[in-house]
Formats: sequence, C-alpha cells, structure tokens
Amino acid sequence: MVRIILGAIVGFIVWTFLLLGSDQIWIALSPDWYGRHQTDFGLAVTNKTPFTADTAVMIIAVIRSAIFSLVTGLIAALIAKENFKSPLLLGVFLLAFGCFIHSMILNNVPVWYHILILLPLIPLTILGGKLRKSREMAI
Repeated sequence: MVRIILGAIVGFIVWTFLLLGSDQIWIALSPDWYGRHQTDFGLAVTNKTPFTADTAVMIIAVIRSAIFSLVTGLIAALIAKENFKSPLLLGVFLLAFGCFIHSMILNNVPVWYHILILLPLIPLTILGGKLRKSREMAI
C-alpha cells in the first residue's frame, strides 16, 4: 500500500515538474508568442479580466498533458511495482488538482479545453501504468 501511494505522489510531482519545466522551455523558445500569451493569461486570471486564449497554445497544453499523464502513469506503476492502483490514484490526484486549477480559469478558456485536459487524465495515467506490463513482456 505504501508503494502505491508513493508511486502516485512521485507521479504527481513529476507531472508537475514536467508541466512547469516544459512551459518555461516554450517561454524561452518563443517569448514573443508563447511567453506573451502566458503572461497575458496570468494577468487576466489574476485581475479577473477578459482574455482570448490562443488555440495553438491550448492544443500544445492538451498534448503535453496527455504525454505527461502517460509517462507519469508508467513512473507510478514502476515505483508501486503494479500497474493499476498507483496510476489510478495518480489520475485521481491529477483530476482533483486539475479541477481546482480549472475552476480558477473557467471563464478564460473555452469549454473544449477543460474537457480535453481533465477527462483524459485518469484513463491516460492508467494506460501509462499498463505500459509497465507491456515493457516487462518485451524484456
């Protein structure tokens, strides 16, 4: 049980670092487009002012979230030495925290963005956990 919880916690921390780190990379690579978008978005959320999000930036975020969910589901499964409970718990943690964050940006982005980020979290972490089994079979 400890390994299951530890796997989910480590997965959550890794997911967060991957998201924040990749965001900083995108900002460094494209300060005039991505960086400006993120700065303006942060100001709009803080000041509760209208904001029109860039569709390309939102699609990048959806793709990153999906990839990070798969990777961290695998990490959680490797730590827990099982491929379902820990990735499931990770997905629940990510969904709970994601709902909290998305409640703060509810009016700043379209509904499709919330759906494409939040709904796949649990299935993708579980799928990532199942990659552990596939990997072991290949060895």
